[in-house]
Amino acid sequence: MKRVSILLLLAGATMAGCTPTQQGAGIGAASGAVIGGVATGNVRGAAVGAAIGGAAGAVIGNVAGQPGQCYYRDRYGRRYVANCPR
Repeated sequence: MKRVSILLLLAGATMAGCTPTQQGAGIGAASGAVIGGVATGNVRGAAVGAAIGGAAGAVIGNVAGQPGQCYYRDRYGRRYVANCPR
């Protein structure tokens, strides 16, 4: 338990100096790897989950780094960025 706490502390400290896009990608990749690994029970599923989660996290993190910009989906499911409503 002590090792896990130290590892999480170090991971948090390294993410503190990153841009919002990098933070989003890192968090998305880690979450995707865990979810993919649990869902499939193998390393391949974890790798696919990490790739998908990293890409999605980077997109969301990129929007977070643009004040006044919001992330939307149109009726066809396509993602786009536009000014937030006031």
